[in-house]
Amino acid sequence: MKNTAQFTRRQLLEGSVITVGTLLVGASRLTSAQSDLGETEHFWYRLAPPGPYIDSQRGKKAFGFGSGKIYLSEDNGRTWHYSAAFAEAENITFSVILKNGNILFATRERLFLSTDNLKTHRPITVQARDHSDYLPHIPINTNQPGWYFHSLDGEHTWEMDGQEMLVWGNYCNVIGGACPVNIYYSTDSGQTVKIAYSFGQNPTFQQPGAEASASLLGDVRNTIIARHVHCVTYNPDENAFYACTGDIDNGHGNECHWLRGTYDAKTDTWTWAVLIAVNANSRFKSGGINFVNGKLYWISDANGGKFNLGPVFDRGIFTCAPADIANKAAHTLLFQPGFESANMIVQDGVMLATHCAPASIYACGFIYSPDLGRTWAQYDLKEFGRRSGCRIQKKNSDGWFRVDLRKGWIDRAEVLFIKPKP
Repeated sequence: MKNTAQFTRRQLLEGSVITVGTLLVGASRLTSAQSDLGETEHFWYRLAPPGPYIDSQRGKKAFGFGSGKIYLSEDNGRTWHYSAAFAEAENITFSVILKNGNILFATRERLFLSTDNLKTHRPITVQARDHSDYLPHIPINTNQPGWYFHSLDGEHTWEMDGQEMLVWGNYCNVIGGACPVNIYYSTDSGQTVKIAYSFGQNPTFQQPGAEASASLLGDVRNTIIARHVHCVTYNPDENAFYACTGDIDNGHGNECHWLRGTYDAKTDTWTWAVLIAVNANSRFKSGGINFVNGKLYWISDANGGKFNLGPVFDRGIFTCAPADIANKAAHTLLFQPGFESANMIVQDGVMLATHCAPASIYACGFIYSPDLGRTWAQYDLKEFGRRSGCRIQKKNSDGWFRVDLRKGWIDRAEVLFIKPKP
């Protein structure tokens, strides 16, 4: 197994992509059929075939959208047996397939649930912590309602005490308009969705022209502010959830936090504690949180931001015991990719992470370890152009991870599938 420490970055970039059958070059790769494969030393990769945008997958199922419809496949996107008209299909920003087959999906500010393979779907109104209806704000600009439910990470369901928990946070305040920052949850397969945590009113991310304090977005009772949520995940050994946020102190306090939350099913209540609050040049400005065999793994998105904190950034892929997260001396740096990233998944010993394209010399960079961090490689799938991978989802029943490719780091572009080699 080759370790990237033995290569120069130039060698990696020049030798990272080889092809199967025909040469994959330029834009022609972007309209490939499902059978067209690219190959690296460690994995095969392919774009989603022409058709619905495959927004989420689970097992053999896939949920997609496009051309005014929503779609459901039961054979990993080869065919689409179920579909329904949905006028706002192009505004879908989030979806998840639940264990019982329910599909929860969202536009920018509205949430919907189908319990019958898309024959019908109904709107879901989020419940606030006081059990009142949590309604989206009325935007000053109706074309900018805010991204209430969009996520940066791709995994949102876990088994907790014998039941499936759905928990996620919204990655917002980038495009789409100003939006409050929340962590949501459901314990009944999406039938009800509630607020697990609401961040405070961040003065930097409010609607232009919103002057009255009553119109400010966020929880007025909470002094903890954030721009958006990077990641929420579950540690079964502690029966606890961890969340991290971004980004930069814009003069109103730190926006980068790590939180730990526990859920009491008997009382349907949450208890949250802020473990860390830092500025941008920190390994704690991060994402891709994973728990494996009692250890915590994450990847850093550290940068200097407008305060120009210097050329040396506290970033990389790290591991430690969960109890040591706030103690940097107890962290182990597993790999230094050299560039910002907030996306990583760990499954079956494979660690798959991505570069943030605007901050990297890689056009479409991937970071890969086949052996839980003992050896590493980086690849530039530059035939796709400048793309950032996000919303990485676990392998489907055919063994393929699903990754969003985004223009810049947020505008939707293509869907890529990656399959580890044996």
